[in-house]
Amino acid sequence: MFAVFSMAVILFLITCVVMSLATLLSKKDINDREKSTPFECGFDPSSSARLPFSLRFFLIAVIFLIFDVEIALLLPLVLVLSYTPVNWWFYVAIAFLVILLVGLYHEWSQGALNWAH
Repeated sequence: MFAVFSMAVILFLITCVVMSLATLLSKKDINDREKSTPFECGFDPSSSARLPFSLRFFLIAVIFLIFDVEIALLLPLVLVLSYTPVNWWFYVAIAFLVILLVGLYHEWSQGALNWAH
């Protein structure tokens, strides 16, 4: 027991020393104003480099991912059909689909799926 504890302490100390050395050696003390600004064809940037982000598009993408994962979770149900009672399989599949359809109805009723607003 003592050997395991001492080995854990030694490994912890070695890890701390390596992380400290990496932090000290990788520090850059020179903060050049020209190097920290974005490069835009040799001119100072006139606007922000970031584009505006559409929250509606993000919400549609998340809903797509949810239904994509749903398909990945429903496909193995077909393989399990021969190993489980049919009524259990049916109840699980229906419950899963009902939960997803209620979520879809909620998103639809809140107007999250309407592009033209």
